[in-house]
Amino acid sequence: MNSLPLVTIGITCYNAADTIPRAIESALKQDYPNTEIIVVNDCSSDNSAEIVADILKGIPNARLINHKKNTGVGGALNSIVTHASGDYIAIFDDDDISMPHRISTQYRSIKSYEAATGVTMLACWGSGYKQYDNGYRAPFKAIGSRPRVPVGRDLILYQLYMPRESGVFYGSGTPGCSMMVPKKVYDAVGLYDPQMRRTEDTDFAIRLAMKGGHFIGCEEDVVIQTASVGQDKRPDVGYNSELALVEKYKDLFSSVRRYEYAKDWIKLRYHHFGKQRLRSALALIRLFLKYPDWTAEQFMRSAPKRMLHEWKMARKKFA
Repeated sequence: MNSLPLVTIGITCYNAADTIPRAIESALKQDYPNTEIIVVNDCSSDNSAEIVADILKGIPNARLINHKKNTGVGGALNSIVTHASGDYIAIFDDDDISMPHRISTQYRSIKSYEAATGVTMLACWGSGYKQYDNGYRAPFKAIGSRPRVPVGRDLILYQLYMPRESGVFYGSGTPGCSMMVPKKVYDAVGLYDPQMRRTEDTDFAIRLAMKGGHFIGCEEDVVIQTASVGQDKRPDVGYNSELALVEKYKDLFSSVRRYEYAKDWIKLRYHHFGKQRLRSALALIRLFLKYPDWTAEQFMRSAPKRMLHEWKMARKKFA
């Protein structure tokens, strides 16, 4: 009988026929000895369901849930949480690869932090890198993987476009695809909001922060993300999702006078990622005129890294 607690590996799948096999394979190769796998096919229009069913055939503690209608990532994640038997839930993306030691590493990080602090209201993120077709690898370090771990208000201010707390390690933020969380945390925080089509993970993080949650991470690489395109990754989908998040927390944004600023910054991002250079420039000028100090601080913190990152992505072949 296994003495280690059961970990549910949850994989959301939507039109991922080309990539879902490697995501499932990475789940099956985990060195942590006590797992179950739940794949939620969110009403894919390709043959993802058939591929997943064939891969999982005959594998104990693995099952496929097929949605009859598309619910978005949040809805698919809710199916995972409600059907999970594990004491912990680890989220895998349908186009990413989790290294064999991911679950064991994150489990150790959680147990070590709990033992050292007595805190159980927490979630753990993994470090890794994003792989591009030209060979470029963009490394990312997990939030809380170095001192000081963000706690409660630290994370809320970060998500409200406020200056970051000095000494707090925010890393790469709170992407759902590298998160592992004790299932009981969902009892306190609640399930995902299906209305947040691209920001369900940020919304969950804000609600966890409101409960005083701790945002920990493992510094060791455990996830390989792949740069991919899809309907859910279009600039307009991201724009509408980010605006929906701001509207959901309008009172919170307004309490720190960041409501209009956040919407203007999101519009700048939308024009930038949509390659609308003139509109992007005009939006940036408007931001500087309306909020000179806030814009300067955020622009100087994010723009140089972003420009270098995009230059590396654009190279035909990365040495």
